[in-house]
Amino acid sequence: MKILLGAHMSIAGGVDKAIERAIKIGCTTFQLFTKNSNQWKATPLNENIVQNYKRLLKLTKLKPVIAHDSYLINLCAKDKSILKKSREAFIEELRRCEILGIDYLNFHPGSHMGLGEEEGIKLIAESINIAHEKTKDFKVRSMIETTAGQGTSIGYRFEHIRKIIDLVEDKKRLAVCVDTCHIFAAGYDIRTEGGYIKTFIEFDQIIGLKYLKAFHVNDSKKGLGERVDRHEHIGKGKIGLNGFKFLMNDERFIDIPKILETPKGDDMKEDVINMRILKGLVR
Repeated sequence: MKILLGAHMSIAGGVDKAIERAIKIGCTTFQLFTKNSNQWKATPLNENIVQNYKRLLKLTKLKPVIAHDSYLINLCAKDKSILKKSREAFIEELRRCEILGIDYLNFHPGSHMGLGEEEGIKLIAESINIAHEKTKDFKVRSMIETTAGQGTSIGYRFEHIRKIIDLVEDKKRLAVCVDTCHIFAAGYDIRTEGGYIKTFIEFDQIIGLKYLKAFHVNDSKKGLGERVDRHEHIGKGKIGLNGFKFLMNDERFIDIPKILETPKGDDMKEDVINMRILKGLVR
């Protein structure tokens, strides 16, 4: 059985280098940024690098590929100028994904910064609708990530994501990514079998499993319901190995990519160890 397991890969030297790094450590799927994640400005994609990226992707058959958008983007920013920049940057990220043939653009819904959750949710949906209108016929899907609920961030309750989906016009272009660290920090206890089952019953009833297209597999440095986003290596955090054992053996999610976003060095040995641990949990 092929396990869709990978990690977030560096694009240092070009987006094509992410594929080389992914293959080097045995990934069967991976995530990347398509640009510098801490800058608004996006350097145009180099045509030679794009062609090499596509060549390597075809050769390696790594799929699906997930892009993560810039951390600067806030689709419900209170500041109008930041909101405008965020919407433009999000559209640019979708365009870059489309050029590269990337399946999903993963993004954090946003932080309302005092506007309130309901108003924030409306702005997020409006931002997505604007982006989709300007990128008609694109194949890349906008993937909403669950959040830990730190600060004024939206997305720490499944109900938030459902409300966003309800307000988005083109629902076929939407997907959801569950981050294990984030949902745990938000109060969803996946450490026990009963808690794990309850969490995904709720997910299905509120959002719908048909939208679930990726997992970020991260343990949590912080405790249940503390609403603090701090990733930890698998089995080293507050979730522990059991939560990941339930996930890795859940037949519903065999074909859903599981991506590590845990701390690592340039040699990526931490990714290798974490993937080995996760594979070892499969019965």
